Amino acid sequence: MTHMKTIQDTAQLYLFQIEQHKTRQVDPFNISLLKWIGSKQRVAHQIISYFPLDYGTYYEPFLGSGGILGTLIPENAVASDTFAPLIQIWQTLKKSPEKVKEWYRERWEQMSKGSKVEVYEQIKASYNRNPNGADLLFLTRSCYGGVVRFRKADGFMSTPCGVHNPISPQSFGRRVDEWHKRILGTNFLQLDFEEAMNIAKAGDLIYCDPPYTYSQAILYGAQTFSLERLLDTIASCKAKGVSVALSIDGTKRSGNMICDLPIPDGLFEYEIMIDIGHSMLKRFQMNGKKLDGEKVSDRLLLTYQNIF
Repeated sequence: MTHMKTIQDTAQLYLFQIEQHKTRQVDPFNISLLKWIGSKQRVAHQIISYFPLDYGTYYEPFLGSGGILGTLIPENAVASDTFAPLIQIWQTLKKSPEKVKEWYRERWEQMSKGSKVEVYEQIKASYNRNPNGADLLFLTRSCYGGVVRFRKADGFMSTPCGVHNPISPQSFGRRVDEWHKRILGTNFLQLDFEEAMNIAKAGDLIYCDPPYTYSQAILYGAQTFSLERLLDTIASCKAKGVSVALSIDGTKRSGNMICDLPIPDGLFEYEIMIDIGHSMLKRFQMNGKKLDGEKVSDRLLLTYQNIF
């Protein structure tokens, strides 16, 4: 990737680009529906500023908590994931937002009447017996730091209860209403990323935020994820005129470590470093110790040149 143009994303450069170039501008959107480790919602407006000004359908094949999707508010989109309970949440949010509120309220009231940790473990056991969106929704809002972690041996969710108290049903309900409005143009599908990306046509845009090879091996989907297969799929999309933006491992330990990833020469035209801040996953792995020196930057890789 020696030929790629590299941009260090700082607040000053970001403002300069907005003032000097015609970029895609969206307002920051910091109201999360799901608490989800690795969410890009805090920096979504920065990432979106590097999207093409014009494109057809927007695709997001690693949906997770939908931070980019909710900030972008696309008119026509396909959002997908292999994780069935997660897609159940998003499909229900679009078709029946009151049902999503009911899911949350029932479990919140159950927790408010008993021991928080005991009720959390009961809900987690219910989910592990029968994985479903209703339980997963509440678990993401009440587990430690949104670290949705699964045991490799049996696939069971193993994240402990968080120290915080889950937000009230009234507060969560307002989030549901806001998110429902933002995803009305999106079709939610349970698909493997390659299946989803192969649907895209020339002129469409795909944003990929896959499980990170170096830092997210304990998270859902990460154990079986193949970066090489994703890169091959991106190459096929680029060849047929689809624009692809990829967030992937960047620097760790305040820039002292550069993750060595097998990125083929010529696949991407731009590399932008996005400052993510401290890693919540690392905090979890360090049992809550201070994270001095554990700042993370992501690489945003673009297959296209028309970012300005």
